[in-house]
Amino acid sequence: MDFDLAPPTGVGPLRIGMTRHAASTALDSLRDLSEISESDRPGQHVFRPSGLMISIHCVRDMLEATELGRPSSRTDRVLLQGVDVFALPAREVVRRVGKYTSVVEDPDDDASFIAPDLLVSFWRPFAADDEPEEEQGHYFSSVLLARPGYDDTPAQAAEREQFFQPEQ
Repeated sequence: MDFDLAPPTGVGPLRIGMTRHAASTALDSLRDLSEISESDRPGQHVFRPSGLMISIHCVRDMLEATELGRPSSRTDRVLLQGVDVFALPAREVVRRVGKYTSVVEDPDDDASFIAPDLLVSFWRPFAADDEPEEEQGHYFSSVLLARPGYDDTPAQAAEREQFFQPEQ
């Protein structure tokens, strides 16, 4: 099955901003009922038979982010504008996505990257760009799609809140 990331909207039935209950129901719909994983946690994450992990992050009863973890087989694909984010080497994903939006190295983790205009981040535990046999570093391990402000510091959140306050 293909999972098309559609920033900033969501992925599949998971829509950023939906209620926790709706997000939990949507997450449950992504389970493969013929092969339910013992690792599934209702309202948190599911594992598909391919090994693809799909998790939801809710705060204040609202879906703020969805994270997908690299599958162990290619029966499920995660695509961003046609780029298979888990099948291609990490640097190739960055190059291809970088053709249509800014992609920068995460300032806190040089093995990971952020597409700030899309509110998408790509993570791997370490960089092994020239070592394909070192899969955990050569390929991305997860991709996160979030709402605006998801990674704000407290100061940034206060500034954003002040900016969006109605005039009185």
